[in-house]
Amino acid sequence: MDSSTNSLDEGSADGSADYQDRSSGMEVRLQAQEDEITLLKSSLADALRRIRIHDQLLPLLKQQLIAVNPGAARVLNQVCCSDGCSSRRFSGVDGIPHSAATPSRAKELISSAGSPGSRRGTHSQGQSIKMFIRGRPITMYVPSNIQNYEDLKMELPSEKLELDWVYGYRGRDGRANLYFLPTGEAVYFIACVIVLYHIKNSTQRHYRKHTDCVRSLALHPDKVRVASGQMAGVDKDGKPLQSCVHIWDSKTLVTLQQIGLGTFQRGVGSLAFSSADSGGFLSVIDDSNEHMLSVWDCAKETKLAEIKSTNEAVFAVEFNPSDSNNIITCGKSHVYFWTLSGGQFTKKQGIFGKYKKPKFIQCFTFGLTGDVLTGDSEGNILTWGKSAADVKTLGKGAKETYQIMRQTRAHEGSVFTLCTLQDGALLSGGGKDRKIIRWSADLAPERECEIPEKFGTVRTIAAMDEEELLVGTTRNAILRGTISDGFLAIVEGHVDEMWGLAAHPSQSFFLTCGHDRQVCLWNAEDHKLSWNVSLEEYGLCADFCPNGSIVSIGLNTGRWVVLDLLTQEVISESVDGNEQLSVMRYSPDGNFLAVGSHDNFIYIYNVTEKGRRYTRFGKCNGHSSFITHLDWSKDGRYIMSNSGDYEILYWDITGGCKLLRNRSESKDREWASFTCVLGFHVMGVWLEGSDGTDINALCRSHSERIVAVADDFCKVHLFQFPCPKLKAPSHKYDGHGSHVTNVCFTHNDSHLLSMGGKDTCIFQWRVVREDKGTALGSSWDSKDKLTSTLSASTSSLEPPSS
Repeated sequence: MDSSTNSLDEGSADGSADYQDRSSGMEVRLQAQEDEITLLKSSLADALRRIRIHDQLLPLLKQQLIAVNPGAARVLNQVCCSDGCSSRRFSGVDGIPHSAATPSRAKELISSAGSPGSRRGTHSQGQSIKMFIRGRPITMYVPSNIQNYEDLKMELPSEKLELDWVYGYRGRDGRANLYFLPTGEAVYFIACVIVLYHIKNSTQRHYRKHTDCVRSLALHPDKVRVASGQMAGVDKDGKPLQSCVHIWDSKTLVTLQQIGLGTFQRGVGSLAFSSADSGGFLSVIDDSNEHMLSVWDCAKETKLAEIKSTNEAVFAVEFNPSDSNNIITCGKSHVYFWTLSGGQFTKKQGIFGKYKKPKFIQCFTFGLTGDVLTGDSEGNILTWGKSAADVKTLGKGAKETYQIMRQTRAHEGSVFTLCTLQDGALLSGGGKDRKIIRWSADLAPERECEIPEKFGTVRTIAAMDEEELLVGTTRNAILRGTISDGFLAIVEGHVDEMWGLAAHPSQSFFLTCGHDRQVCLWNAEDHKLSWNVSLEEYGLCADFCPNGSIVSIGLNTGRWVVLDLLTQEVISESVDGNEQLSVMRYSPDGNFLAVGSHDNFIYIYNVTEKGRRYTRFGKCNGHSSFITHLDWSKDGRYIMSNSGDYEILYWDITGGCKLLRNRSESKDREWASFTCVLGFHVMGVWLEGSDGTDINALCRSHSERIVAVADDFCKVHLFQFPCPKLKAPSHKYDGHGSHVTNVCFTHNDSHLLSMGGKDTCIFQWRVVREDKGTALGSSWDSKDKLTSTLSASTSSLEPPSS
């Protein structure tokens, strides 16, 4: 049994709350230490740079001042020796060429650079703007075509985003989170979004009223209303976001009730509607240490009763279908039978007696005769029933108990799900054996099948009819099929944190990679997975060759591979250093590949044979921290790069990978792409007081009208481009349940792709022009005109000629 299966058998994500608290505290402390180390590195690099600039400027100023006043050199020497501040003042003139420091400018240079709190200074080439991150000044040079920076107006872009498609499903640690509606839709959740996927029509609708990750789901007996519970989190300012349950209409997506706002600690773990009274009540188990059990009147939105359940993990809650006053819960080493009377709960624990007590009771269901059937971590189905009070042994005070009437061996490993069909048959889903077994009403096995290993193990089952099933798996896939004919995936996704995202240069395909070692190629038109490839290491970044037939993927070990899109074969691989790679970027003409590494270097490769052959051309050496982002100029000669200590550097690649010391010379350069998070053109996307980690990625549209931003607070932003002034307005979009790690526009700007980190989901947003009210379903042939250029279908991924 692999480690992932073991973790699932040990209770999945429902482990000890105390352990979660300690783990969260350690993560916070670790992040604080990492931030402090980054700040120290930044300060050291800044000091070294200041000393270097001082050493360069001082001899020149001496010579020029002597020419005007022979006594000036002696005065300057005395000032420099007696006051260390002079060197710091000279450091403000970052990138000033020697010819700029004329005698008439000496005083101006010193005074303009000496004010550490100023946001703006001037130099001989024009204006420069300073922004501050963690107290460190970052100089931005104003392009020549901007005459008055202060007069620039930042406005909301005329484009907006509409959620078009959600890739992925939360099956790895979810339970009872997949249902089939009479409308022909499968309802399930991932991140903060509940997806209603019409299986026959291949369309999606989305319920998006939750403010944090959805963790539980329940379907009302009327098959229309849905209850969904979310986690409790914090916003970007550290303020708590309260957990609650939403009851909503699956036809209109209108929220009908909001239950228990602020009542549930940490989140809502399990939900169930009552059946005997047509769904008038809702039972809730929260994620607090005591796993509080509460019952609510749905119509009045009032709590009827509440009690501490257990300090152990609780996996499921259900009303008895024939009596709404009886409730059952199960979890780690227990099954409890609750009775509600007069607003008070009484509890009876299931007695295992002569049978071995399993570590986990994973799930339960009700038979047509009223029996309770549980599935456990030993692979057994236990049938429970009431036993009369044992007055003979226990005396007159003895009460009736719930005991095991029958044990049925079902699966190897855990029984994760049980589903009762209308004809009384039972379906069970296994963990280690990945089997789905159909049982008769008297628990005789009838048929079975095994789902493919690549999809993981069975997590939940939803019946579409007496034969056709939907199966949610632990590797975040939803399968459709029958026990007789087998199953095919209709929903697939990543199963671990994702960082790598790249859009095809001419067709509607995009590629993702992450910590699950999977590289996936998706078709943005039919919303399907075209293929996926398993790697030996984490994929962290990727880029398509401009000819569209090749893609390069950077890994966490310094190794990078080149894949052929048609055959999925590795046609080239190299290693640069022994640290993770953070960015891969081809030059616009495809003649070069730049590889940014956490070892502070950018490696440049010559690309020949239509992207199939790579030879080392040079190395960019000058950053004092790890490379985070880089972009090529439109002519393919220069690179702009950012690093972990918030440097902006420019490089002449064709001139030998030389660092351009005078950064102001690059202020008017045009860039083929704009993904660097630091630069004059995107300065306005940063919040004042940012610590430098608030923005993970950004991407300028091909039309150069807008820029999308992925932030660390689960948001996607849309700004106008360029966006050079602080406090610029933006359209903000929710939905991700974790830090947004990457964003990317499709080749024709019709859609934006955003990638969550730990929420393992990909959002495909439709870009809509607000002034015209139309989707950008075609590519730009100018900044305001559109021409239809829909790309080739997924069945024939023919790369264009280079």
